Amino acid sequence: MTKYISSGLLTLVLSLLGSIAAAQTDIPRPEHPNPIMMRADWQTLNGRWEFEFDDQDRGLAERWYAGGRNFTKTIQVPFAFQSRLSGISDTAFHDVVWYRRSVQIPASFKSKRVMLNFGAVDYEATVWVNGDRAGDHRGGHVGFALDITDYLKSGDNVITVRVWDPGTDRSIPRGKQYWQPKSQGIWYTRTTGIWQPVWIEAASAVHVKRLRVTPNVDESQVGVEAVLNKLGSDLKLRTTVKLNGNLQTQSEISVSTSRPMAVLKLNGQQLWTPERPTLYDLTVELVAANGQTVDRVESYFGQRKVSVHDGKIYLNNAPYYLRLVLDQGYWPDSLLTPPSDEAIRYDIQMTKKFGLNGARKHQKVEDPRWLYWADKLGLIVWGEMANAQEYNEDYAARFIDEWTQIVNRDYNHPSIIVWTPINESWGVNQILTNKAQQEHMKTMYHLLRSLDQSRLVTDNDGWEHTDETDIFGLHDYARTGEELAAKYKHLVTEPNRIPRNGREALAYGFKYNGAPFLMTEFGGIAYRLGAPVAENEWGYSGIEPTKEAFLMRLDGLIKALRSNPVWAGYCYTQLTDVEQEINGLMTYDRKPKIDPAEFAKIFNHR
Repeated sequence: MTKYISSGLLTLVLSLLGSIAAAQTDIPRPEHPNPIMMRADWQTLNGRWEFEFDDQDRGLAERWYAGGRNFTKTIQVPFAFQSRLSGISDTAFHDVVWYRRSVQIPASFKSKRVMLNFGAVDYEATVWVNGDRAGDHRGGHVGFALDITDYLKSGDNVITVRVWDPGTDRSIPRGKQYWQPKSQGIWYTRTTGIWQPVWIEAASAVHVKRLRVTPNVDESQVGVEAVLNKLGSDLKLRTTVKLNGNLQTQSEISVSTSRPMAVLKLNGQQLWTPERPTLYDLTVELVAANGQTVDRVESYFGQRKVSVHDGKIYLNNAPYYLRLVLDQGYWPDSLLTPPSDEAIRYDIQMTKKFGLNGARKHQKVEDPRWLYWADKLGLIVWGEMANAQEYNEDYAARFIDEWTQIVNRDYNHPSIIVWTPINESWGVNQILTNKAQQEHMKTMYHLLRSLDQSRLVTDNDGWEHTDETDIFGLHDYARTGEELAAKYKHLVTEPNRIPRNGREALAYGFKYNGAPFLMTEFGGIAYRLGAPVAENEWGYSGIEPTKEAFLMRLDGLIKALRSNPVWAGYCYTQLTDVEQEINGLMTYDRKPKIDPAEFAKIFNHR
């Protein structure tokens, strides 16, 4: 498993050191959780934790964090209690939950700062170490790190986590997590608490907090910015780039700010594309005046550029037609949490076998391991936030804050080429006429562009766009290709006359700005493989009785899009069935409904 973490031998060794013990004891998800930011000394905290529901919200008053309360359950982290792999499998509402486990700090961590990392905790988390409050975090879709060094003691150390996640609050960004007791329609089972890996790592007193790697394809350069936790004295930043184990370039500069940046020239640069996903190995070190390495981080990057010209998407200065699939990122036994590294790889490999070159991650900020494999295997990604359903000032503050965290965490992944803050006006359902919601949407566009100039932003995917968008994504679940072709054939000569599809294509007061048109949701062809269709199962425009009927509809829809030059790409709904929704190319348990080669023949139609 871990041999795929990087092509660099050193990175392989570092990962093996941290994960081999976990693998031997059958701990879930033992691989390094974030290959784009790795240190030598780390240890997974996945596995068995003590667990308790706190439905009366008494834990704070009764000081459960101080250890006086015996928790009555155990849970397998990183799986949410609603999932089967958690060992609990309870889908009822429990808005407050507690976790606890003991950990011994490895001897190799001695004289270093100990960082406690959470991949993602939905929604608000408070963490105690040995009864002392170590920190808090708000936001259910990205992770956080706490320096817990000053709370540690010799021997066992007790980590306690309280999570608050109000299951019926529709102003909290929740994506497809349903606020009713049982999932139905397009809404699925909720996720509460820890749902991505937990680990500790050792870092120096002055260390790299995160990296910001910016490729410059036109100049054959890469900028590597090291964001430090604080400014140290007499330090240098050493940056080393290798490709297939061979040294490409190295830089060493003096550190005069807490964000030193090196710009490196890449002779004969090799570009990242889905067809040839070349990744450079990157080592970043802080070096003291005596030559000693103070901190070392192993990472990687890809050289790629995305832009828009004449109504088309360009990848590395060449037109690139997007053939995406809508990927909800749910699994039957683990819900939003990928059950294993192999499961992640399988989904990406199958997406490519189906003849597709990308995925629009839908209403989910995906696990960093998934993004790593998209980088490694070569898959275009549209990054999308889990939306709320109600607009108010609390929602807006939460949403803006979490998007900043998302960009900071995922900035370095070459696979991500588009950010999608809003889907189908979710959370801003009055945007057609409401000026405040329109301004919020424009704010999100400019926020993302201000944080990241290396990617495109689509403001409100599906309909009710403003004129602040790089992509004009439309959703249309027309049943047949003939219907789809007839509806949009005039866009070639009359691009300002955009058809209405249940909702207006533009919010009132805005005009089409010339952005590329993409059909970013369509199809949704339902076909039940195996057992008869259950009463609650459904699909767009009915359920097809045979695979031949499925393929005929799909072929007609793809030909309708490919025959119209206005489209710069599409996103087919969807990769897998999810719970009661049976619109997938695969079943919920990942069985292809039809031979992948037959799908690929259709999706590769030109």
